Amino acid sequence: MPHIEAFRGVRYDLGRVGSLSNVVAPPYDVIDTELNQKLQAKHPFNAVRLILPEDAVGDQPLGEGPAGGGPLGNGASVNRYTRAARRFRQWRRDGVLFDEGDPAVYVCHQTYAAGGATYTRRGFMCRVRLSRFGEGLVHPHEETHGGAKADRLNLWRACRANLSQIFGLYPDAENTAPALLDAAIAGATPLEATDHLGVVNRLWPVTDVETIARLQALVGPKPLYIADGHHRYETACDYRDEVAEAHGGELPPDHPANFVLAMAVSMSDPGMIVQPTHRLFRGLPEMNAATLTQRLGAAFTTEPVGRGPEAAPAVWELIELEDEQQSLALYTAGDNQWTMCRLTAAGSRAMAAAAADKSDDWRGLGVSLLHRLVVHQLLGYDGGEAPKYVRSIEEVVDGLEHGEAAGRDLTGQLATGGRFNLAALVMPASLDDVRAVSDRGERMPAKSTYFYPKVLSGLVFNPLE
Repeated sequence: MPHIEAFRGVRYDLGRVGSLSNVVAPPYDVIDTELNQKLQAKHPFNAVRLILPEDAVGDQPLGEGPAGGGPLGNGASVNRYTRAARRFRQWRRDGVLFDEGDPAVYVCHQTYAAGGATYTRRGFMCRVRLSRFGEGLVHPHEETHGGAKADRLNLWRACRANLSQIFGLYPDAENTAPALLDAAIAGATPLEATDHLGVVNRLWPVTDVETIARLQALVGPKPLYIADGHHRYETACDYRDEVAEAHGGELPPDHPANFVLAMAVSMSDPGMIVQPTHRLFRGLPEMNAATLTQRLGAAFTTEPVGRGPEAAPAVWELIELEDEQQSLALYTAGDNQWTMCRLTAAGSRAMAAAAADKSDDWRGLGVSLLHRLVVHQLLGYDGGEAPKYVRSIEEVVDGLEHGEAAGRDLTGQLATGGRFNLAALVMPASLDDVRAVSDRGERMPAKSTYFYPKVLSGLVFNPLE
């Protein structure tokens, strides 16, 4: 990992807000309109009012310019970013939020249910020193969709704080860092927050200097792979550069803008699992299973495995049993048919030609085969319209039966409404895949992995001044 530091976090005073569950929120990019309204109604100090501040009549756009140029970052005019900044400062002045007395790392355990079992994922929050991708020990793992960085940069310019974490993974085969932190919190009472999905989040500030030093020594030499928050990490680098320019081109090494708030989890933690993200495509030419098989040609063997959206759970069970990146299932709306597709030797050669610029590790991923070979090469779709990404088989069934609603979906994509004419079920990349591809300096296709649960905003904030 790059250099990490303890920091004096900004936290909610439970004497003012009651339960921490009332004021936490998931990351901004998975909050749709309905959830936003529920969070705002839950408590007047809910973190959603900071991370997704509302527009109002008469708002003016935030101007361009370096962070730190005025009392609100750039801000002469009032808009949703400056509104969030005023709230953040007012809440701190009024004691709704308080600054930690001593620098701390924040141990965070998330207990959740998945696949009929209960897991606890153990991590810790700290400040991570920034380096551009390719220049240090922080690595991206997948491509991202544009449009989010400018929004987050405007918010950080105004608030001068990290209001949400990035989520990173580090290799630790023996889980030595989690064991160290487990010993540090033994017998201590945690802060606790249950989110809207029933995930129980427990938080322990750890201020012991010796423990923090040992943690730094354990994880310092290790790489950090961004699991979630690529946009936020790149935005943090941009913000640092702006602040440095405003200070004459260089910042003191200990300046807070040199760091970003991160949740770090061992890749070997028993609670660290990867879930799939399925695809619902719109805008492709209408086709049936016979046409699909013809288009796939010798690249895949095909087999009909079910009819109708309601067959999706059984089809997914087949994919999970095979547990092969080279097996995927496609649904054609033209005849309501599910088709199992298995890569052939000819398909491997076709993929090597279609992705000659990529490594064997990248070309072997199911999501890479789906997007580069099937959708782009064999079906001839240019990918101009991003698919809808869904996390559960129930969402696949619902999408195929009813189409999509307009607005932001729960993976952050903007939906326009309409009918889906192709669906894809594909195995997620594994943690070993993440490490192998990232170590080569490559990025997986967008939404190759789904790391559940999300890390909540509102557990702790990181001031940048």
